[in-house]
Amino acid sequence: MLTSIALILLLGLGAGWLFSKMKLPSLLGMILVGILINPHCLNLVDDSILLISGELRQIALVIILTRAGLSLNLADLKKVGRPAILMCFVPACIEIIGTIIFAPLLLDISILDAAIIGSVVAAVSPAVLVPRMIKLIEEGYGVRQSIPQLILAGASVDDVFVIVLFAALTTLASTGTASVLNFVQIPTSILFGVLLGFLVGKLLILFFKKFHIRDSVKILLILSFSFLLLEMQKQLETIVSVSGLIAIMSMGIIIKQNYNILAKRLALKYNKLWLGAEVFLFVLVGVAVDIGYALVASISVILLVAAALVFRILGVFLSLIGTKLTKKERLFCMMAYTPKATVQAAIGTIPLAMGLECGSIVLTVSVVSILLTAPFGAICVDKFYKRLLKQ
Repeated sequence: MLTSIALILLLGLGAGWLFSKMKLPSLLGMILVGILINPHCLNLVDDSILLISGELRQIALVIILTRAGLSLNLADLKKVGRPAILMCFVPACIEIIGTIIFAPLLLDISILDAAIIGSVVAAVSPAVLVPRMIKLIEEGYGVRQSIPQLILAGASVDDVFVIVLFAALTTLASTGTASVLNFVQIPTSILFGVLLGFLVGKLLILFFKKFHIRDSVKILLILSFSFLLLEMQKQLETIVSVSGLIAIMSMGIIIKQNYNILAKRLALKYNKLWLGAEVFLFVLVGVAVDIGYALVASISVILLVAAALVFRILGVFLSLIGTKLTKKERLFCMMAYTPKATVQAAIGTIPLAMGLECGSIVLTVSVVSILLTAPFGAICVDKFYKRLLKQ
């Protein structure tokens, strides 16, 4: 295991540095390293790492979502208003509709299978977006119109919405029935996640104000509670649906709102944690990619991913109608809201493991969507934010 960890860190950091020197997103180099060392290529990753790769990716997501919460000002989000709510589900819904239209034509599959594919590829990647939006907030780009905050909030809720929808559709495909409760879980998961995060955040603030401890210890406590929130999500899923990731981000937001001085200090420490977590996250995303599926993917799969992306961009455009954003700012939002990575790597294999007829094609589309959209979205944000947004 230790050799595999060393390889992930050394090769991931090296590739990230090399790609950044070529003016390309470092995450692209890290994903390619993961593809190179995964079991389907050079097979340099120990089985013990593969067994816990999902948990390691989740730890990295916890770190970056907490960091997002510590940067997100609710006043800015309230100023955005209606578009902030629409961005949480409209782009994903439009993308799923586009997939339902084109997948049966391009891949000769049923509408239900097309909907499952849509629910997998429609999830935007917080791991790609969140660090970039935090950077924009720190540099002051787009903050007057609350554009980074809008994308931060939308990307987090978007994932919850899509994952719950995916669970309902795969249940329907495997059993032939789907309960209304499956779809009711979407708002309840978000609502209870926010309430739970609010409660834990308030309790932590009271504790930190009463007991003076080092910030490093505070980080350990917050991380521990974050992991417990994820476990609580699993334990409560038979009773009530709760989003642990939303709860974690809400916890960070509450600390920001009620203890801003501490939030700024903690944010700096989370930035340092993210340096290592980012390498693990994107290399392990690459490790989860079976490049064989991408290599045999026909032009039809590539066209489907491209068509779905066009529908997502249309969804962002519709969500921003009636806002005061300029054409350049809207264009930035449309480009920034495209990358897919972590969710597709996490759930793309599930239909195949369930024995669903569409399992192989779902996995193929997931792999292709990661390889096409993660670099595209990251490059668009990195290259154009200074040209399209006001500082």
